[in-house]
Amino acid sequence: MLPSDASKAQALDALSARERAVAEKFAAGLTYREIGKALFIAPTTVRTHLATIYEKLGVRNKIGLAAHFTDASGAPSEARLSDAAPMLAIFPIECLNSEERWRRFADGLSSDITIDLARYAGLPVIAFHTMKSLGSKPADFAADGKALGVAYIVSGQLRADDQRVRLTIELADARNGVSLWRERYDRPVEDIFALQDSLTESIINELVGSYGTLATVGRNAVRRKPPTSLRAYDCYLLAIEQHTTVSRSGTAEAIRLFSRALELDPTFANAWAELAYAYSIEACNGFGDDLPTSIENWRTAAETALRLDPSDSCAHACLVNLRACVGDLDGAERAYRCAFEYGSHHAGILPLLAGCRALVVGDPSEAIPLIERAMRLNPLAPPWYFGMQGRVLFAADRHEEAIAALRRSLPESPDVLMFLALAHAAMGETGEAARIAARLKADFPSFSVERFIAGYPVKNPDALLAIRHGAELARLP
Repeated sequence: MLPSDASKAQALDALSARERAVAEKFAAGLTYREIGKALFIAPTTVRTHLATIYEKLGVRNKIGLAAHFTDASGAPSEARLSDAAPMLAIFPIECLNSEERWRRFADGLSSDITIDLARYAGLPVIAFHTMKSLGSKPADFAADGKALGVAYIVSGQLRADDQRVRLTIELADARNGVSLWRERYDRPVEDIFALQDSLTESIINELVGSYGTLATVGRNAVRRKPPTSLRAYDCYLLAIEQHTTVSRSGTAEAIRLFSRALELDPTFANAWAELAYAYSIEACNGFGDDLPTSIENWRTAAETALRLDPSDSCAHACLVNLRACVGDLDGAERAYRCAFEYGSHHAGILPLLAGCRALVVGDPSEAIPLIERAMRLNPLAPPWYFGMQGRVLFAADRHEEAIAALRRSLPESPDVLMFLALAHAAMGETGEAARIAARLKADFPSFSVERFIAGYPVKNPDALLAIRHGAELARLP
């Protein structure tokens, strides 16, 4: 039952001015980081305020909080809650050892997973100290998940001795308790902090990303909804799926869906960043009407994403190539460093950074370790990872390996076809190179090597020379 106007006013009177400001912005759909930036406080301080606010208002979730900030019609005062992403709760990992050091390790792991999921998943995540305060037992997870108003719950168990650590992690639907994903990790005990980082990275990259468990579960649920009921986050999930196809139709549909998500929620930083990436794909593959328009749309989306979230690694990665497009290689290098700082543990960002190193700015020798790390972090590696791996290997003169990677990528992508033709030509297989070149010309008449060079853009001298030389041998358009 929603609180009456009188009870709302009485409860809100108990809040300080700062607590009320935090509560209003959180109810409106802003993230901890966005609230902190608006009020000049740290995100951790936002979390602390929210714990106090929940206690004072007597609510357990965001829906209950938002009920205190509605107008007479019952609509939220600053945002439509129906556009918000579903929430996620990570219950503290249960330690089955009696030793205190392993209990501390389990808590540290739970905290790290919570922080990284909040950073990378694009989902609101309940703060770890809130979950810790519940003191839940496994039998209570489903009930507590419902009380918190979350869509998904993550839980786990840890067993350890002096030689090995065994961790079991499970993702479940909070509404019915059905298990959606379960994984067991068995690792030797070496450096305890390195072990904690390694486990966190593995779990995050299997859960999130365009082909991760959360996105897949979310998309399957979205497809069962009528189009008129889609929220901003629903449109975002469908758009991600489309633009990882790297096709003309997929890119156009991704841009449409990202734009729709941003109509519903203009503060959705992740959607702005991915929209920038979609426009960059449009630019280098010749999918748009003209290159300058694609680049301008790319710039607007990337800069908007970074105004909303200065630590968005995808937006910084998009900015690397954008800066290079306009001749600002120093700016491109600065953007690369920012993207690496915020995205070095994110399997979905590392392939983009590998492509930047191989073709755009910096030392191309750094590209191969980046793409190999992405493959290790995400064993579900989607096809476009292999497309990036192929171009990196081509730039490193490892042509046979490049062909093997590209064959596992997206067959309808013009840039994949281009690099296949280049690699075959470099190996002296001119007949196969000419066959692929003819297909590229027939299927993608607006694509050209120079368009790719200008729109990607290719600025590393050795890569530029190799692409142009291979294009001559393969008689590419």
